[in-house]
Amino acid sequence: MGLITLEDIKNNEEVNSFLEIGDKQLAALGYTEHSYRHVGLVSKTAGEILEKLGFSDREVELAKIAGYLHDIGNAVNRVDHAHSGAILAYNILTKMGMSYGEAAEIMLAIGNHDENTGAAVSNISAALIIADKSDVHRTRVRNNDIVTFDIHDRVNYAVESSHVIIDREKNLVVLELRIDTKICPVMDYFEIFLARMTMNRRAAEFLGLKFQLIINGTYLL
Repeated sequence: MGLITLEDIKNNEEVNSFLEIGDKQLAALGYTEHSYRHVGLVSKTAGEILEKLGFSDREVELAKIAGYLHDIGNAVNRVDHAHSGAILAYNILTKMGMSYGEAAEIMLAIGNHDENTGAAVSNISAALIIADKSDVHRTRVRNNDIVTFDIHDRVNYAVESSHVIIDREKNLVVLELRIDTKICPVMDYFEIFLARMTMNRRAAEFLGLKFQLIINGTYLL
């Protein structure tokens, strides 16, 4: 068998089953969307980060695969989903024929993507962290009743656009957000996401970059 690709992962019935049941569980718990839209965007962004920094095509592909698989642990439980997901991913990938070394790299990245227990410990894990923690957007909100929004719903719904920008000349990774402050003041964003932005900063530093946060044109970090 040749090298396992992102397309192989997308066409894997077991992976799709885990993504669907995981998102079903999070919907029941009232969490934002964690299914195909989220993992697809995280996969794309993680790959683009390493590609723009000049990493090899294979490392870029592994980052894409890690991004696509990073939330399958939600099929088990939201608590410790990074760790359970890492083991699930390793088992799926080796069963598909991926080398133990590559599967272990993806396992490592997935096992370190959650801000409560993880850290940037490899290029792939750093790219995954930045991609995952930067996906804040109103399309992730399931609740259609603004009156009943909790702070997580309000913050996500307020974000009209979100872009990750790599500037190699200035050695920067920039998260640029446009927020409707009538829905959510900027301070609420920090209340919810300060730990995630700190994780982004450390992940950027692992890649030799500085992290900047720009909200409505204002540099905040």
